[in-house]
Parts: sequence; C-alpha cells; structure tokens
Amino acid sequence: MRIESRDLASIPRAAWDRLAAANPWATPFSAWAFQRAWWDAYGDNAHEQTLVLVAADAPRARAGAMGLERDGSLRPGPDGDDILAIVPLMHRHAVEPGDAERHTTLRHDHGADLTPVPASSKAIYFGASYHADYATILARPVDLPAVAEALVEHLCEACRPGAPEQPWDVVDLRRIRCADPTGDALAEAFRRREIAEGWTLDLEREDACPVVSLPVGSTMDGFLATLDGKVRHEIRRKVRRAEAAGAVELAESVDPLADLEAFIELHQRRWGDEGLFPPTIGGLQSRVFVRRLFELFRPDGAVRLSFLAVGGRRIAAGLTFETPDVVLYYNAGIDPDARELSPGVVLVERLIRRALERGQRRFDFLRGDEGYKYEWGGTDEPIQRLLVRRRVVA
Repeated sequence: MRIESRDLASIPRAAWDRLAAANPWATPFSAWAFQRAWWDAYGDNAHEQTLVLVAADAPRARAGAMGLERDGSLRPGPDGDDILAIVPLMHRHAVEPGDAERHTTLRHDHGADLTPVPASSKAIYFGASYHADYATILARPVDLPAVAEALVEHLCEACRPGAPEQPWDVVDLRRIRCADPTGDALAEAFRRREIAEGWTLDLEREDACPVVSLPVGSTMDGFLATLDGKVRHEIRRKVRRAEAAGAVELAESVDPLADLEAFIELHQRRWGDEGLFPPTIGGLQSRVFVRRLFELFRPDGAVRLSFLAVGGRRIAAGLTFETPDVVLYYNAGIDPDARELSPGVVLVERLIRRALERGQRRFDFLRGDEGYKYEWGGTDEPIQRLLVRRRVVA
C-alpha cells in the first residue's frame, strides 16, 4: 500500500461510503455527508489532513485531476476505485481549551483524568471528531493492520528533517470504540515505533456511551417489563399524563430543512446559551452544520428529525441518526413551558416504541453518562482515546 494526502473534495462520495460500509464499526459519523457537513460549517477552525491508501503500483493522483460538486456528485475524473482505505484526519495549531493544560474528568468516576495537551501543540485528530461520537478508519477489517502501519510510517516521515509540513507534536485520536479493532491496530503500529522514535503512547478510556438493547419482536410493554419496576411505573405514569392532555404523536419530518427553525427554537428554549445555537459565531456554524447534514444525507439518508406533539402542540424534538439496526440519539429540544407533560421522557418513550416497531435492535444514547440513560436500560459501551506525544528537542 502507498499513502497519499488528498482533499476531501477530491475523494468521490461513492468511494468514501464504499469503504465506510466495508468497516462494520463505521457509523453515520463516518459517512461522507457527515464529514462534508462538518467541514462546510467548522472548516475555518482546522486544517484538513485526509489520507488515502492505494495499491503500491497505482498511478499517483494528479492535482486538479478530479473534483466534486458540493453535493458529492462527480465532475469528470477518476471514480476512486483505486482507494483501499481512508484515514480522515485534521490538525490544529491551537487545541481546544478543554484539551489544553487542564484535566478532563469523566462523570460518575467512569475513568481517570485524561492526559492534558499543551495549548500550543500542533495536534492531529480524527476529522470532525469534536462533533462525532464515534470515529474509525474506513477500510476492511482485514486491512486495518496494514493501514495502521502505513499511517504510522507516514507520521514518522512527517517529523524528519526537510519534511514539507511542520512536524506534529501530538496525535490525539478520540471516539474509538473499545471493541473496534481499529484501536488495537493503531496501538500496535505506534507501539512498534514508540521507543525508537522517542514517543509516548497512552490508551485512555475517554467516555461511555450507554446503549439500550431492544428485544427482537417485542412490544413497548414487553420492553418496559425489562426495566426496574419503579422506573417502569414512573415512565408509564408520565406517558399517561401526557396522553390525558391530548393525542400524543411522534412525527418524522417530511421536510426537515423547513422544520429546522422549529427544532432550533425548541433546543435553545431548553439549553439557552449552553445550547448549540446561541447568537455567536459558533452558534451560526452549528446552524450551517445541521442544515448541511440534512442537505447532504438527502431525504432517505441516515439523519432524521422528529417532533413530539401533544394535542397538536409541538413540545419536543429529536435529531437522530438511524440505520436498519440502530438509533443514535444525537440531540433534542423541549418546550420548558410543557415540563408538566414530561416532554423528554415521552419523547424517548415514543422514539424507542418506533424503533421496536421498525425492528431496530439498539438505541444508542451516545456520549455522556447522564442518569436518565441508565433508567432506560442503557449499558456502557466505552470509547477510548489513543494519544501519542512526540518528544520535541529544543
């Protein structure tokens, strides 16, 4: 295999998603549409460093040889069949404040403090990883060791005298599921070079993603029967109270672009300045990001927007990513004036009910160990961080 740097704009969408589909650990966060939406919204905050692997004897890519329209449709050029793997990376010359000279402690004692990174570091991350809950390499599982080895060799060469780019200080790869063989392949490849290169390698548990297993063929009553008795009673009581106030309906938006403002309003009413969409530059970027998600995933894509209405009044909304087997509960908003109707509880109840009806097997609450996720039967699936620090000789 040979590794090359290519812009996301030069990689055909079909080739990207073909390789994402080849890795069973890839999620919608690894899809071309998610990555493209992130760069369209937040690209000013990072520098793209996407790497592709091709056969050693494949012709080298020529600058300007091909390109894509913003929706991923091809302009004339190669179709990407030469690409065997994609490693979506980015780098920053100033790291996020939360990663700088202070520790990040996981809630509920789920893990030790994460190793801090100096604010001035040139740090390499998985692309879009600040808004993705899972990250991985796009390749067949059988190819992962060779891809990891090629990546580490590339990173070694980037630090040699005369390399075209400023050497990196830190490789900080987050959101890797502990069961994903990508983590083992990367760790082994870095470990083989650790002593010779003067690197320090750490694998750290980054966070927990509570996941609910949905019984095959079960009804909502059957699912609730698997929960703690007190929790089950409270859920049923809150749902009945909402139903007494009017017809309860969970409706998936047929025009999410037109409904985005309604979702944003509900989100901000719940979270205010701590939400995604405050009147700031970051809030404007988040608006672009969510809009691009719906534009790029297209109507039949993985991203869904659903509204919970009681008596015809929208009191909650949920943004999910969905596959035939899994619901990824990404974000939500509620009307605080309807708190007596328990909109958050009823929204999750209706989302799980719909997942059962569709035959989906898992309801993933994603990162964060808030207590309510465990009341629904969530079981921790940890994600890890692979951190490599390079010894810099003054």
